[in-house]
Amino acid sequence: MAIIKTIRGFSPIFGANCFLAETAVVLGDVVMGDDCSIWYGAVLRGDVNSIRIGNRVNIQDNAVLHTLYEKSVVEIGDNVSIGHNAVVHGAKIENNVLIGISAVVLDHAVIGENSIIAAGSLVKTGTIVEPNSIYAGVPAVKVKAIEPNQSREMIQKIAHNYLMYSGWYKDEIDA
Repeated sequence: MAIIKTIRGFSPIFGANCFLAETAVVLGDVVMGDDCSIWYGAVLRGDVNSIRIGNRVNIQDNAVLHTLYEKSVVEIGDNVSIGHNAVVHGAKIENNVLIGISAVVLDHAVIGENSIIAAGSLVKTGTIVEPNSIYAGVPAVKVKAIEPNQSREMIQKIAHNYLMYSGWYKDEIDA
């Protein structure tokens, strides 16, 4: 069973149909929407400030979400995929976004809707990522504009797939 703890009087709140892997850690002031999945080794530390997560969000293996004490929060919209080993620290991620494997998004950055942060990229503190774009590199810079429908469909497909994958695990647990 996942580690779920109350910290400083804040207990995590989960929406309907969420999956938490056995080694996921969710602490403190975390509020999660419906149909979310938190995978193996992922850590959501709402100990020093709040983490708010929309619907159909998947936070993949070993990803970390955290904030700065009294200075930043994590806000994640709907249909967002946070890739394996990614870090989101005190940033806002709008709807329909893919944060690639091992990407890092730092405090007060805003990732615009229908955007992709490429694997291994570093989005520096305060960066505003334009909607409908791909950012890559260290530091991350815009490398391409993408059609809103094209990115939205691909990103929503990933979110849908992770909802399907979590169903496989729930079926095994229920059996």
